[in-house]
Amino acid sequence: MKRSLFIQGPISVAFVSAQIRKHQLKTNIGANQIFLGQVRHDQLTEGKVSGIEYTAYEEMALEKIEQIREVLFNKYPIRCLHVYHSLGLVNAGGCSLFIYVSATHSEPAFLACQELLQSIKNEVPIWGKEVFESVGFQWKINRGIRD
Repeated sequence: MKRSLFIQGPISVAFVSAQIRKHQLKTNIGANQIFLGQVRHDQLTEGKVSGIEYTAYEEMALEKIEQIREVLFNKYPIRCLHVYHSLGLVNAGGCSLFIYVSATHSEPAFLACQELLQSIKNEVPIWGKEVFESVGFQWKINRGIRD
């Protein structure tokens, strides 16, 4: 069953809240690790970033995320793992990535979430085009853990 999903535009607070509420009924969970990726209003040499326009090779990205999920479920005693990523334009301040990992205890939830984030950045065919306030854009480079 696929637990990963692309969302057009920014990921709303209401959506994040609804996902958290769904997990309150699961009494075998003692820890929820959440990561929210937000578009920064960076000042770069080329100009100030007003947003990022995301594209993906969707079928391949979903397959890759499922492979990563399988590895993480075999490596850590986690209960749930969900990934939601934006497609299209997300303005500065908007949420473009929502990761939700649940486990009985905090350490596996934390470790799985961190590994998942790095795997998404390094292995999943999702691209971001930084759009500048002035004219122009540049393709975003994922910098891994120091990003």
